[in-house]
Amino acid sequence: MSINTEPERVRANTATEVNWRIDQRIEENVRLYSDKSPEEIARRIWELEHEWDIERVLETMAASFSLTGIALSVTVDRRWIMLPGLVLSFLLLHGLQGWCPPVPVLRRLRVRTREEIDRELYALKALIGNFPRSSEELSADAALAAATK
Repeated sequence: MSINTEPERVRANTATEVNWRIDQRIEENVRLYSDKSPEEIARRIWELEHEWDIERVLETMAASFSLTGIALSVTVDRRWIMLPGLVLSFLLLHGLQGWCPPVPVLRRLRVRTREEIDRELYALKALIGNFPRSSEELSADAALAAATK
């Protein structure tokens, strides 16, 4: 049995059309920012460095729902203890397979993998010269190509 990396597992368990839309948005963003000032690109880079990836969103959701279920089981009704059990089984399923019921919803909401965020981040860094390159001006296409290597 081959275990893929997190981004590969999440993308493999995401509808092709959703992956395509996310990839298109990355390309659109890089093309949009290729005409912006270095300060505007730096601001976008800061946003990308602080963007939550799907793993962080899932972990935060799981912890929140689990703690809520525990609190409700202590204060309202013991049957609420089933909520953390359900949530943790989803988290385990995601850890093993890269899929759980919230993943399709989050992906449609354009929550990205770390690799997808980094692809845009590296392309923008290449545009403003944060990476070594020739003296030629780097186009959006070249930056995207460099970011996917």
